[in-house]
Amino acid sequence: MEVAVLDIKGKETGRKANLSDAVFAIEPNNHAVYLDVKQYLANQRQGTHKAKERAEIAGSTRKIKKQKGTGTARAGSIKSPIFKGGGRVFGPRPRNYSFKLNKNLKRLARKSALSMKANDNSIVVVEDFSFDTPKTKNFIEVLKALGLDGKKSLIVLGDSNKNVYLSSRNLKASEVVSASELSTYKILNANNIVFLEGSLEGIESNLSK
Repeated sequence: MEVAVLDIKGKETGRKANLSDAVFAIEPNNHAVYLDVKQYLANQRQGTHKAKERAEIAGSTRKIKKQKGTGTARAGSIKSPIFKGGGRVFGPRPRNYSFKLNKNLKRLARKSALSMKANDNSIVVVEDFSFDTPKTKNFIEVLKALGLDGKKSLIVLGDSNKNVYLSSRNLKASEVVSASELSTYKILNANNIVFLEGSLEGIESNLSK
């Protein structure tokens, strides 16, 4: 699969980037994608939720009324869950939501997500660029030239580029990641993916294993 390589002004450079069919043109595995996204979201959860149960409530332990003769249900403690201010029944406890997936499944999920984007013509390849200083204005100009201004976009760098990364941080709709940080969730969460030319080799070699 060939894609035209653009410069930062959105013009074609005359070169073509050859996207590997083994990475960008496979039959997507929806269940692998689902599991990888589920794991990513689960790993973001802190799991620090906690509600006090009956044994943890501060309150008197005396029997609040006599056992018989009141015409109502028996009650032995003000800390009972049926009373206001009582303990929570089976309340949330701190827990770890993360779970493991094997590497081959995660690799398949990323290839499936990239193939979906390639099939939707949502992939753009741009020649490598950098900024002399971090400046959001320069980054916005690049997005406008590529027709991505205001759209949800993911820019994938070959190597870490601090100035490009810092220039994008103020923009909610755009995210800059290095090739090693690319995940299934980030791929699917963006409307368009912009690969810098230097990032393709590393991504393809990593996912073709």
